[in-house]
Amino acid sequence: MDFEIIKHYFPNINTEQEQKFEQLMSLYGDWNEKINVISRKDIGNLYINHVLHSLAIAKLINFADGSDILDIGTGGGFPGIPLAIMFPNVQFHLTDSIGKKIRVCTEISNALSLTNVKAEQIRSENVKNKYDFIVSRAVTQLPDFMPWTKGKLKKKNINLLPNGVLYLKGGDLENEIKPLSQTVHQYNISIWFKEEFFIEKKVLHIF
Repeated sequence: MDFEIIKHYFPNINTEQEQKFEQLMSLYGDWNEKINVISRKDIGNLYINHVLHSLAIAKLINFADGSDILDIGTGGGFPGIPLAIMFPNVQFHLTDSIGKKIRVCTEISNALSLTNVKAEQIRSENVKNKYDFIVSRAVTQLPDFMPWTKGKLKKKNINLLPNGVLYLKGGDLENEIKPLSQTVHQYNISIWFKEEFFIEKKVLHIF
């Protein structure tokens, strides 16, 4: 499946965005040969399982220009890089504790001229800045993840959704959500994307 699936679900992207999304396959294909950030058997599903999955967040929220977003445990750059292409006037701070993954993020961001991306090898608890939203994709169980976000959200809201965490995960999440003290709204990605991959996938807004 090629990048046309992105145009199908996001018909309003401009030519520059189209070109950047189209380049992702060759860039990730090349880098994945050197540094394995996507499972080899999954690279052919890049656009559905990784790019489109990341962009489910863009169906839930249209980030306001000037927003600051932290991506915790970005791995090879998901969801941060697809979101940075979609929202060129929003700043993305991609973090991971593994240096070679951050190298892939940096090289791909540079190849795409994504001036709104900063990729950094850092443990999430050592990040000192504050952000409008924190995004992440199934890094760990939610009760383990949420302490990493403590003190990292701005008080003032500039978006339609209240500042918080936007977490991509699949399956039955009730046992993970139960211990949380925050409000959690669940959104089924299958309301936006019809591919089988998304049947049990969700975006959680935690605030």
